[in-house]
Amino acid sequence: MRKIAIIGVGHVGSTTAYTLISKNIVDELVLFDPKENILRAELNDLMDGQMEQTHQVRLIEPNLTELKDTDVIIFAAGDISIFEGNPDRFAELNLTKTIVEEWAPKITESGFKGIILNITNPCDVITQYLQELTGFPRERVFGTGTSLDTGRMKHAVSHSLNVHPSAIDGYVIGEHGESQFVAWSSVRIGGVPITDILTKEQLTALDAAARDGGWVTFRGKGYTSYGIAVQAARIAEAILNNNHLVVPVSHYHLSESCYVGSPAKVSQQGITEQFPLSLSDVEQEKWQHTIQTIHSMHATI
Repeated sequence: MRKIAIIGVGHVGSTTAYTLISKNIVDELVLFDPKENILRAELNDLMDGQMEQTHQVRLIEPNLTELKDTDVIIFAAGDISIFEGNPDRFAELNLTKTIVEEWAPKITESGFKGIILNITNPCDVITQYLQELTGFPRERVFGTGTSLDTGRMKHAVSHSLNVHPSAIDGYVIGEHGESQFVAWSSVRIGGVPITDILTKEQLTALDAAARDGGWVTFRGKGYTSYGIAVQAARIAEAILNNNHLVVPVSHYHLSESCYVGSPAKVSQQGITEQFPLSLSDVEQEKWQHTIQTIHSMHATI
């Protein structure tokens, strides 16, 4: 039985739950949220939403004993309203670190032996804090990182060049935040380096479009949900099915002494291999800047 628990069923957690159900990725879902009325509503709505599906997912009310045989915990707790009008990830940290402090002992005491996939922002720092407080092996605790940002980059490039996203290879790396950057030296369109196709000015414009993608959504509806839910679901699927998916997740870099987003292989064992990119000199400078940003943020905890 493929069993996932989601901690936090706000916009992101609930959309992730629905995505897991609609894509037939999971057999059992355990949902946790401090707002009981929201939790009851989501459980009921998710049950209604799968009535015409052949595969029925068992929806389980919150009980910490259920974590003992859960394969994956998706940590999606938070309060997006804190982020309104403030693009700085520090705005969320004071709240989300206390949520980690509440949940880490509950997770360890439950006997959970699976993998933690974190969505909660600031993603890199909160993922590291989850690992530190649970004491789980680093390869079993990682975050969605820059997977969503990479999707936004592909969206921008696909729209600009009128090509299908599947033709685009490459990554956004670094902090899931303002210091992230597109490693254009790694991006290929049908195998051709994008740097051979577009000018530096055009790449700068695409970088801005990719970076602004999340804000377009946020300014319009007050939160983002579909994009991150799809990324979380595909990573969870890679864990459950042992797919050995290479995806830019936030995982621990021994050389940098922190969690940060870059390509890594994901399987049932968690993170099994890193795939360092060959960065240009300019990109190396951006990488060092994003590492310093993450360290500065972690130091405030």
